[in-house]
Amino acid sequence: MDLSKRVSLWSVEEVLDWVQEQHPDQVGVLHKAIIKHDISGRALLRLKEHHLELLGVDAEEQQQILQDLLLLRVQEEVSELADICSECFSP
Repeated sequence: MDLSKRVSLWSVEEVLDWVQEQHPDQVGVLHKAIIKHDISGRALLRLKEHHLELLGVDAEEQQQILQDLLLLRVQEEVSELADICSECFSP
């Protein structure tokens, strides 16, 4: 997984890598769902608590995943702002 790559551009494989790195205890639960539902980076950024519940993630782990997803959303927003700024100020 390329951490310099925008999350919204991640492939399903990169999402699987992120889950493996950040939440190895949930790989068994999430692996099949990520593949079945073709969860790319763009879809990952849209996951909410009820989605995780439907996927079978326990309540305590849901909160940790949601916090990590929030960080990914912030990173994505910062990347978007950087792109906008570079377009505005490029010669």
